[in-house]
This record gives sequence, structure tokens and C-alpha cells, in this order.
Amino acid sequence: MLKRDYEGQVCSIARALEVVGDRWTLLVIRDVALGKRRFEQLLTSLGVASNVLTDRLQRLVAEGILERVQYSERPARFEYRLTAKGRELRIPLLALMQWGDRYISEKPPRIARRRSDRSPVGVRLVAGDGSIVRPDELEVVPGPGAPSRSS
Repeated sequence: MLKRDYEGQVCSIARALEVVGDRWTLLVIRDVALGKRRFEQLLTSLGVASNVLTDRLQRLVAEGILERVQYSERPARFEYRLTAKGRELRIPLLALMQWGDRYISEKPPRIARRRSDRSPVGVRLVAGDGSIVRPDELEVVPGPGAPSRSS
């Protein structure tokens, strides 16, 4: 894990990585998004130690990314579902998947598509006018209220 002391830097990436930045956490989110919601399903799918899975699930619930929902009273059984905050993580996960498909994987394991017409979906940067922004056109600048850097 990253240290939690940012020494005055304003970095949303570092803060986001504190929440979702380890391998198992992202894979838990992926599997829940794909419909594996019960502990045993996740344990089997991921091949992770049960104590590690328990820790990641508890952290994701505490962060408001997953919610724990009871599906059986006797015995008491729970499943995990993405919250609105968690569902928004599908976008960066899809971007990582497509990057991995392009540069790392020999065979893409899945494709993303729109349910209504089954057309393929790709993650893109889109400007306010609706045009696609190429990666080499992108710049990141301080937002309103951000501390300015002295030259």
C-alpha cells in the first residue's frame, strides 16, 4: 500500500490507489461487476486466500464501493453488490482491460458491448464538444481552487 502522508501534494490518483490500488481489490470489483456476488463464488473465481478476500470485501464495503446484502435468513447469508460509486469503477476497469488487450494479452478474454444492440464499446476521452481526444492532445492542469506552483 502507498503511504497515506502526501506531504502537501494534490494527487487524486494516489488517493484512489489507496482505495483500489492492489491486485485483489480490482479483481474483486471486476468479479462482482461480472455477477459473482457471493463469497464462495469470489473465492473460487479468484483463487485468493479467504482471509485476504474477507479483508478486501470489508474494505470495499467500508469505502462505499460494495454493499453487503442479506439473501437468506436461515442461515444468514450475504452477497456483495456494487454501489453507484462502485459501478462507476467499471469505466477505469474497462480502460485497463482494453489497454491490456492491446499491449499485453495474446488473446482478449472478453469484449465490452452495449446491451441494446450488442455493438462493441471502447473507452475514449471525449471533449466537451463531443469530439474524441487523442492521448497526445491531453493535458492536465490545476483545477479551480487548486494551489498554484511558484516558478
